[in-house]
Amino acid sequence: MSIQTVGVVGAGTMGSGIAQACAVKGIRVILIDISQAAVDKGLAGISKSLDRLLTKEKITAAQKDAALACIQTSTDYAALKPAQLVIEAATENHEIKNKILAQLDALLAPETLLATNTSSISITQLAAATSRPDRFVGMHFFNPVPMMALVEIIRGLQTSDATHAAVTELATALGKTPITVRNSSGFVVNRILLPMINEAFFVLSEGVASAEDIDAGMKLGCNHPIGPLALADMIGLDVCLAIMEVLHQQFGDGKYRPSPLLREYVAAGRLGRKTGQGVYSYAK
Repeated sequence: MSIQTVGVVGAGTMGSGIAQACAVKGIRVILIDISQAAVDKGLAGISKSLDRLLTKEKITAAQKDAALACIQTSTDYAALKPAQLVIEAATENHEIKNKILAQLDALLAPETLLATNTSSISITQLAAATSRPDRFVGMHFFNPVPMMALVEIIRGLQTSDATHAAVTELATALGKTPITVRNSSGFVVNRILLPMINEAFFVLSEGVASAEDIDAGMKLGCNHPIGPLALADMIGLDVCLAIMEVLHQQFGDGKYRPSPLLREYVAAGRLGRKTGQGVYSYAK
């Protein structure tokens, strides 16, 4: 199955990034969000991202125009009907995702594939919100989507070989490197990464070292390109907390207990780069 049109539900950071990754490869995109303001903000972000690539001479002005021309926006789910694959990229919340997926399932043609961009929630559980668990799969992109090469392809209990093959082919066509992952909380990358970030918050809260020194230690001592606390700010502290809560709930193991400092930052609205303040300040 060759996917020529992709629907993306959610025009936030991840959804707009997925839309851009598809559009620059000439794949038609239908980008949906709950309000025109949200859709416009997502499209403006894509345009700005393409401008940065243009400045770096990684694309031409004609390629930017062609990519933007591939993107159709709407606030109406009915606009998604022509898509062969619809990717849900809403916030990392089980109830919200279930509601969206049930609505999509009722609207889309039976043969349309459904994917979720969840970073930690069970694919089998989300598939149960639909009548097409064999045509449901996880496609976990990484932020920033246009730059990051990896896509985790997560098979739920009933995901068919044909569905897996179709989305793997799409990921490859986008210039990504797909890896196949069995359904398990956190999958591969976040199962390893988020406990490390969480431990960095414990180290910070205990006063073992400053945020700057913790990040410098991991960059220089482990050859990481970015420190765990700066990375948490990039991901979003609310997202980090949500993933840790899922891991803690699903595995019932104390090693996944979210750091109280991480909880406190989220409660204070210090969510990272997107709010201008997280572990670090991003005020201009």
